[in-house]
Amino acid sequence: MRWVKFKGYSRKQVDRAGSMLIKKQSSEEERTQALEVMDNWREIHKYPLHIFKKRLKKSSEEIDKNALTVQRLKRLYSIVRKLKRYSENKSAMKLSRMQDIAGCRTVLSNVELARKLYEEKYIKGKLKHERVKKDLQKQDYITYPKEDGYRSLHLVYKYKSNKEGKKDYNGLLVEIQIRSKLQHLWATAIEVVDFFTGQGLKFNKGEKEWKEFFRLVSSAFAIIEGTPLVPNTPLNKKELYLAIKEKEKELNLIKTMQGWTEILRVFGIDNYSKDYKFFLMEIDVNQERLTVTAFKEDEEDKAIETLERLEKKNSDRKEYDVVLVGADTVEDLRKAYPNYFADTKEFLDKVRTIITKTWRTKKNNFRTKRIY
Repeated sequence: MRWVKFKGYSRKQVDRAGSMLIKKQSSEEERTQALEVMDNWREIHKYPLHIFKKRLKKSSEEIDKNALTVQRLKRLYSIVRKLKRYSENKSAMKLSRMQDIAGCRTVLSNVELARKLYEEKYIKGKLKHERVKKDLQKQDYITYPKEDGYRSLHLVYKYKSNKEGKKDYNGLLVEIQIRSKLQHLWATAIEVVDFFTGQGLKFNKGEKEWKEFFRLVSSAFAIIEGTPLVPNTPLNKKELYLAIKEKEKELNLIKTMQGWTEILRVFGIDNYSKDYKFFLMEIDVNQERLTVTAFKEDEEDKAIETLERLEKKNSDRKEYDVVLVGADTVEDLRKAYPNYFADTKEFLDKVRTIITKTWRTKKNNFRTKRIY
């Protein structure tokens, strides 16, 4: 596999490129030059990402044979959008310091196995690479759930090597996400809602009712996993489940999300052999279709060229999304990125269980019933 080489831009030049791409007064020439710098900066993360993904996959499967591990490079549009978001909030975000340009994720069967991987293989494990995030509250979102309900384990490392030819990648950042199956179902359901409504729930934007529903469900999942609840949600299980039931009814959420799955037509997903390692997924909400194009391991350059062409072509379309991911099989692709298939069946099954829960107390019997 051919790895992209760094063209020698200074960190200052990289940061300036990021600034040019979010600056309204930038000229076409400035934007073109900035895109060239950003593109190279993103591409050189491929090699460190490859190294971290291999280790994460091996370590995960030693802990849980059913672990699912994938990787992805943040697409250009998402990088620019993140820089803009931080700029609008008047927060300092430099392109050279962005920690999730390269990211790999593993999903384990339960929270106990996720914690075991996190503690034994990373926190206590011996890695030559430098761990960047060391404040527990900034990486352990299971013990310290985010206000919006997000729960997961995050790690960020600086790549380090003494090998000739690999030193150029030193200092590049790679993010690792470790999730339980329940946490993954919640996070991907959020992304499905964002695809079809454009709310931006993933970035803590959007309608209050939808945000509150997902906060409540996250706490319900936390109860199932025996972990801390999301701040400012009911501590009483009965009260929490009733609140979820009411929000689901108000939003007609189950029926709505089922409808999205039913209307989405999927093209190009069948008959791919194990030789295919990279998958380009295009989702077009307006056309109600997902198109998957697979590439073999030695076709990664072709895959990246296709991704870049589609990104530029559709950069202003909010109803369109495209991502290139590395996965070992098509089945792994479906499991790791159910949001692209609008597949929320397992998530909705969990929600049904919650809202049909039967409660009994010493004083009286309390039962919930389905409304429809």
